[in-house]
Amino acid sequence: MANVADVTDETFEAVVLKSDKPVVVDYWADWCGPCKQVGPIIEELAAQHGDKVTFVKMDTNTNPVTPANNHVLGLPTIQVYVGGEVVKAFKGAKSKSTLLNALEEYL
Repeated sequence: MANVADVTDETFEAVVLKSDKPVVVDYWADWCGPCKQVGPIIEELAAQHGDKVTFVKMDTNTNPVTPANNHVLGLPTIQVYVGGEVVKAFKGAKSKSTLLNALEEYL
């Protein structure tokens, strides 16, 4: 099973902003259909590249503060953080190849 950890408003800073590896954050909600399409893709990427990039997901239903602070206006939103800063962001369901291309320079 892929290692995609859940991150919360409380753990976001420690897990994402202070990570020494690039971090992919998947903002999702259980009512979001496209989020259900993206979830397995994130898990596949984590299984293949989790040694170089940390993959986490955040349930926006139970963690409203961080998405608001990070300008997450639609779901799913995927953000790539390097050194505590957003370097890439995607809104909407994206294909595995699109996400892989976005991460290529960090793999």
